[in-house]
Amino acid sequence: MGFLEHQDRARTRTTVLVIYFAISVVCIIAAVYIASVLIVYGTQANRPSGSPPTELVLWDPAIFLYAALGTLSVVIIGSVYKIAALAKGGSAVAESLGGRLLSPNTADPGERQLRNVIEEMAIASGMPVPRIYVLDDEPGINAFAAGHTPGDAAIGVTRGCMTLLNRDELQGIIGHEFSHIANGDMRLDLRIMGVLFGIVCLAVIGQVLLYSSRGRGRNPLLFLGLALIVIGAIGVFFGRLIQAALSRQREFLADASAVQFTRNPAGLSAALQKLGGTGSQVKSAHAGEASHMFFGNGMGTSFLGATLATHPPLAERIRAIDPSWDGNFHQGTVRVAAALSHLGSA
Repeated sequence: MGFLEHQDRARTRTTVLVIYFAISVVCIIAAVYIASVLIVYGTQANRPSGSPPTELVLWDPAIFLYAALGTLSVVIIGSVYKIAALAKGGSAVAESLGGRLLSPNTADPGERQLRNVIEEMAIASGMPVPRIYVLDDEPGINAFAAGHTPGDAAIGVTRGCMTLLNRDELQGIIGHEFSHIANGDMRLDLRIMGVLFGIVCLAVIGQVLLYSSRGRGRNPLLFLGLALIVIGAIGVFFGRLIQAALSRQREFLADASAVQFTRNPAGLSAALQKLGGTGSQVKSAHAGEASHMFFGNGMGTSFLGATLATHPPLAERIRAIDPSWDGNFHQGTVRVAAALSHLGSA
């Protein structure tokens, strides 16, 4: 399968996953409606004796309208708040991870090569040159792209990338990061993060209703609070499953686009093989917040394994662009000139 076919397949799967995410929000609205109907029915059923029996009505337009508008309002307001809080551009993300803005006049050979490669990929992708950050204290092989638009984008590269990879391998990784910017992955992920935060807000409101209704007998708000907590927790869990699956598809798309930009699948394949042999862990305290942005898995394996993994298995990524791969990972060899240059400037 060629890289254009890989791109088309990844885009198609992304569309399906985004639809699933929309369906999950609809299911949350339906769950809130059903809980509301049951609570209203339970409240009416406990009226004094002698009152006519209450029938359970499964469809009530008025309750549905309140449930739908209330749920959507919470999700939308929470999403807008979260998106606004994250709308600081790629530089803010890079600096939070300990990145150092690369000077245009740097004398470091490895840093000059990095700038040259990034400028080449900017031309190949038809985008402006982003701000460049170096993560000096990160020995693993990793990189990331952050930003909402090409105009506020930043690319960060670990020191391990600069000392363990040759030029072709570095170019493959940079091409991958440029594809994230070109394909709007950061903007898409930002919106999904906003929706997830909105769903979390449902559970928070449920907690408020729960605690405010304690000691008031069979208060309907008590049961509504419990329902919102459960629905919010389940919604976030399944939302994160979809988010992880979406992130994995965007990684495949970024790999295929990197091959398109560089016209050199061997460079990206070799970089992934070295990543598998050397490691890609990012030690920054803020690495967890940006884990979905990294070229490779910057965190450890979660207890749910591949289910919540933000990146596909390395073997699948390598074989998608290099079917002839022998299955062996390789240790990166430190390029002495780059290492000595970094030590001399420290």
